[in-house]
Amino acid sequence: MDFDKEYFNLGFLDTLSYKDTVIHRLDPRTKVIATFALIITVVSFPKYEITGLIPFFLFPAMIFSLGDIPVWFILKKVMVVSVFAVFIGIFNPLFDTHVRLDLFGIPVSGGWVSFFSILMKFFLTMCSALLLISTTSFPGICHALQKLRIPEIFISQLLFLYRYIFVLVEETLRMVRARDLRSFGKKGRGISIFVNLIGTLFIRTIERADRIYHAMLSRGFSGTIYYVKRDRLRKADFVCLFLTGMVLILFRTYDLVSFIGKQTERIF
Repeated sequence: MDFDKEYFNLGFLDTLSYKDTVIHRLDPRTKVIATFALIITVVSFPKYEITGLIPFFLFPAMIFSLGDIPVWFILKKVMVVSVFAVFIGIFNPLFDTHVRLDLFGIPVSGGWVSFFSILMKFFLTMCSALLLISTTSFPGICHALQKLRIPEIFISQLLFLYRYIFVLVEETLRMVRARDLRSFGKKGRGISIFVNLIGTLFIRTIERADRIYHAMLSRGFSGTIYYVKRDRLRKADFVCLFLTGMVLILFRTYDLVSFIGKQTERIF
């Protein structure tokens, strides 16, 4: 079943975060700060910028290598959600027809340039976010956010979402399997059955949430989630943050691709 496959992929992404590599051993705060800095830097580029974004692909390439993360698994996740980026920029070539680039004698309008810039920014930001989750456990990310003084209510909601999304998916999986066992051919797969399943799932979700809430209150939950593991910033974390900051500033300030291209033209 496709639903079973997607559920396995969701768990596999979480399993990757518990590997023991150089990237995984870094403090979660280091990876969260570096990822947010990378995302902010990439987004800060103007809409017609393409060559300036190319050097930033070194960051995911390095994490893929050092973190031992399967490349195709992450790329498939990015491609699935890339439809949203395509819909955002697909109409740019229709409204922005002013020629801004001459590529091997072919005039390229500003709409196409901004469209490809959107796709590059989307790929870099989404890939960075998925690599952060793949190299840092979700509780570790929330712990890092707590250490960075993010409001407690926000962290609690993230942790509950992470914990109970698996419960919700398992409940949905049981309902889908029950429907399949009671279906013969295409019978029982119509839109009316699908609507009934959604309604039943909604009712079960409310009932489960109510039971969980009362169970947490009976155990003294006051809104604060405590962590047993205590992370500590080490020398490697400070070195990583310093190098990341310097490289981001370098890539943002100078267009290295254009500079290398000009130097190559002078030589040849």
